Amino acid sequence: MDMKNSNADSPRRMLPAPPLPANDSRWALFLDVDGTLLDFNDDPRAVEVTAPLLALLHSLHDALGGALALVSGRELDDLDRLFGNPHWAAAGLHGLQLRRADGSFRRITVTPEQQQHMHQAATALAARFEGVQLEDKRIAVALHCRRAPEQFESLRDAAVQMVTQLSGYELQPGNLVIEFKPAGMDKGRAVLELLASAPFNGRLPVYLGDDLTDEHAFASLRQKHGMGVLIGSPRSSTQASFSLRDPAAVKTWLVRALDALS
Repeated sequence: MDMKNSNADSPRRMLPAPPLPANDSRWALFLDVDGTLLDFNDDPRAVEVTAPLLALLHSLHDALGGALALVSGRELDDLDRLFGNPHWAAAGLHGLQLRRADGSFRRITVTPEQQQHMHQAATALAARFEGVQLEDKRIAVALHCRRAPEQFESLRDAAVQMVTQLSGYELQPGNLVIEFKPAGMDKGRAVLELLASAPFNGRLPVYLGDDLTDEHAFASLRQKHGMGVLIGSPRSSTQASFSLRDPAAVKTWLVRALDALS
């Protein structure tokens, strides 16, 4: 990926809204969290899932026979905290952590020495840029620029140089965020992994996401003739075929999808 252009796509018109399922549709629904189900907050731990949204997701999970998964940059423990420990299938840390619908887990790890080296480097880098927030995900670290967007390009350039010195790690760019994470996994690969297991296998995959990190999933779903739905401002390079304006529009569409499935 060209890191120089990862946050600066040229504008384009909104894509069409996604269709609704028929009541006998066999869909598999994959949902990003921040920016898709939930509005962004400068402090990721300050967001809350409302009771109506949680009830809606439980109903969709049941209507889809369990074929609903959360796919997020958050850790699985953090997703469970947010959503009340539903033990649904989920991919955390962009797929580094994966829980299948049967409760089995798969995790990608690095050595303690690699993790410590990354933490030290990321902490030192964040300290160089006023307003940059460090989010510690243990095996990964995200540096957020939402409070200092003017710092993003300089931070990104410095991170590109730094990651070459971090064995086992790569950069994951996002919207005003740079993340140091173990190499070799992304949301697209995680979604394909879930699609190979019950109850997702044999279903039409539908993925909703807003960030550059979700483009991996949109691209993977194209291979499966699935539906990618971009949330928020359109970008010229997206692999999505449909769009919704914001998390409020996502909730409205999910309510309509549940009604259609019922």
